[in-house]
Amino acid sequence: MFQHAASEHPGSFRNYFQEDGIEWCPVALNQEEAIPALDGFDALWVMGGPMDVWEEEKYPWLRQEKAVIREAVSKRHMPYLGICLGHQLLADALGGEVGPATQSEIGVFDINKTSAGIENALLDGLPNTFKCLQWHSAEVKRVPANAKVLASSSACEIQAMSINSNAYSIQFHIEATQNTITEWCQIPGLKSTLESRFGENAVEEMNRQTNQHLNDINLYSKFLYQNWKQFI
Repeated sequence: MFQHAASEHPGSFRNYFQEDGIEWCPVALNQEEAIPALDGFDALWVMGGPMDVWEEEKYPWLRQEKAVIREAVSKRHMPYLGICLGHQLLADALGGEVGPATQSEIGVFDINKTSAGIENALLDGLPNTFKCLQWHSAEVKRVPANAKVLASSSACEIQAMSINSNAYSIQFHIEATQNTITEWCQIPGLKSTLESRFGENAVEEMNRQTNQHLNDINLYSKFLYQNWKQFI
C-alpha cells in the first residue's frame, strides 16, 4: 500500500483487513521509503496525499511510483484500488490526463453512478446517488484507454473508473472515519485551506458535515471493500 502522508491511511478499511486477517504493508513514499518488489503481494492500493501527480521535480519518487503502478496494473494485472491521489496516479500512469480541477470539492457532495457504474460490481449496494467526503483541487481530465467512468459529480466528471477487470479507483474518500478531518488538518497547509473556505470554525464545520453522513459512508466502504475482494 503506497501512502503519501501519515494521516492519509486506509481509514475504515483497516477494520475490514483485520476482520479478514489480511496483512497490509504500508510504504511511506513521502518519507522516501523504498518500494519493495511486487513479488509476493496480492494487490496494490494507493492512497491520497497533498501533492499533485505533476509535481515530479518537487517529489522525485512520483516517477518511480507511476512506473510501479504501470508494472502492477498493465504487466502483472494485479488487483488495484486507488483513492483520491491514487485515482489520479492511476490515470496519469496509464496515459490519461490529470490537471487542476475546474472546481475544487471540499466537503460532502453527491456522487452519481454512471450507466457503466450501475453495471459494474465495484459499486454494488451503493445507491445510484450517494453522498461522500471529498477533498481535492485536481481531477482526472481524461481517462486512459480501455477505462470506463463509473461515477461522476456535478463538479467532477470522473469520480470513479475501472481499467480492464483488475484496476479500480475513486476520487472520493469512502474510507473516512470520525477522526479523518482532524488527522488531515495535521498536514501543513490543509487547515488554512479549510479555514479559507469555511472560516475560523472550519475544522468543526467539516467534522460536522462528515459525521452527519458517516454511518452511510462507513456502510458504503464496507460494500465497496466486499465488492473489490471479488477481483482478487
